[in-house]
Amino acid sequence: MPYLESLRVFVRVVELGSIAAGGRDLRMSPAVASNRIKDLETRYGVRLLNRTTRKLVPTEVGRAFYDNARRVIETLDEAEAVVSGFSGMPHGALRVTAPLGLGRRLIAPLVPRFCDEYPGVELRLRLSDRNVDIIADGIDLAFFLGEPQDSALKWRRIAECRRVLVATRGYLEKHGTPERPEDLTAHNCLLLRYPRSPEYYWVLQTPEGPQKLLVNGRFDADDGDVLSSWALEGRGIVNRPRYEVAEDLARGRLVEVLAKNPPVPAQFGVLTPHRRLQDPKVRLFADFIARETRGVFA
Repeated sequence: MPYLESLRVFVRVVELGSIAAGGRDLRMSPAVASNRIKDLETRYGVRLLNRTTRKLVPTEVGRAFYDNARRVIETLDEAEAVVSGFSGMPHGALRVTAPLGLGRRLIAPLVPRFCDEYPGVELRLRLSDRNVDIIADGIDLAFFLGEPQDSALKWRRIAECRRVLVATRGYLEKHGTPERPEDLTAHNCLLLRYPRSPEYYWVLQTPEGPQKLLVNGRFDADDGDVLSSWALEGRGIVNRPRYEVAEDLARGRLVEVLAKNPPVPAQFGVLTPHRRLQDPKVRLFADFIARETRGVFA
């Protein structure tokens, strides 16, 4: 259905701000995506988008058309979801995002198995430790570690994820072993940092309750695996999910720091947009991940 495909392209181009990004999201070349937009403009005899060297923005009529086109797409998706629910054969694209470490270790290995079980589903996985705009980016499921902040989204708790402070024996022999949470202020703490990142403090468990500590380090990164590699090189203390460093702890490459005052556990869960009818494949994938990762957090 070329017309519906053109509508989908137009909606994603407006949401992502460029023809290249919209086409890439729908797995088509910029040239094909551009032609789909031109087909719509030719059909209605109006310009829908203003193209500049810096960005692409909808015209006044383009904005009005976008609002209605988006509702058409959402209604069509809901209709297909109803049919899929009756048939038991979900199909279509699923857009999924997850933090880098979590995505690489837990989500990505399960994607082929899910697609084998449901061959009508195309799954598009995006991994990033940065905050993602779920609505603007058209994400169906966003797996996360932490506490959900956006009340406009539905969230489902899957498991509690224990965290741990770790370093090498060599680092601790050289710089001293922290005995109290306050001692961390004298150490090179390896922090996950990016624009609007909350990790400029760590929250540790104490007999008096959670204690928030402002910590610092001489270098940081926006990739948790980079932080772990620095810790393995003896460069500092890092705060990581226990499952990510379990093997390094078991082999003695890392040792636990402040074992009596571990970080507050994080919530492993999934966020989804609020919709009148949830697509069955969204629930199926969330259930699949919850079932297959249960043992990791035991």
